[in-house]
Amino acid sequence: METRRPAVSTVSVGAVVLILAWSPAAAVASGGWMDAHATFYGDETGAETMQGACGYGNLFQQGYGLDTTALSVALFSDGWSCGGCYEIQCHGDPHCKPGGAQVTVTATNLCPANYSKPYENWCNPPLKHFDLSKPMFLRLVTDFHVGIIPVQYRRVPCAKKGGIRIEMTGNQYWVGVLVFNVAGPGEVKVLAVKGAKDGQWRNMKRNWGQIWDGHVQNLVGQGLSFRVVASDGRSVVLDGVVPASWTIGQSFEGKGQF
Repeated sequence: METRRPAVSTVSVGAVVLILAWSPAAAVASGGWMDAHATFYGDETGAETMQGACGYGNLFQQGYGLDTTALSVALFSDGWSCGGCYEIQCHGDPHCKPGGAQVTVTATNLCPANYSKPYENWCNPPLKHFDLSKPMFLRLVTDFHVGIIPVQYRRVPCAKKGGIRIEMTGNQYWVGVLVFNVAGPGEVKVLAVKGAKDGQWRNMKRNWGQIWDGHVQNLVGQGLSFRVVASDGRSVVLDGVVPASWTIGQSFEGKGQF
């Protein structure tokens, strides 16, 4: 599979409203099965699944492990689907494991489109495709050499341990925030920050994946609270989750969760 690179995007307030209205959160509630295909990338160690277009880093340290997938362009939705969870089962192929084995995975990466190939462009829109970690693919098939299989999938609530986590990212010129370990809908659609000194909520802008920026660079030296709004409209306030002594590279666990 091709190297996955983060796509930078900016979103207006109107676009956020539109995304909330569209969100696959409705699919989480409905539980309906839909058709797609699945492949895998990387090896059994999962080294190639680290990092990626959602902005996550070491997936083991962040609690995702190898229960992950990259999404085709149509499912990735320009990064708004990052963090969402899917139940997937091999369907209608002789290489499917007997008994209808299923896996539950979190979306942590993008399977990019390739318009240069005349065929087998599984991740090109409008196709729905999952590029699984190899350990997840192995749970579904009797022989991984089959390469690609038809599957059925459905959105499911994410089960995570502990509270929502905030990681301060960036450098001396730019400060961003990564939101991860989000249960329930999994996807974050709106993020706001509040400094301890002024007490004013400020909406942040999603830069790419689940990396958000705006206003934080002006709040250096202050304790920070965050209001996280999920794709189903529910919100959680992580009051004082980041201490005033925060620095780039640190992550903090909040007391709230969906």
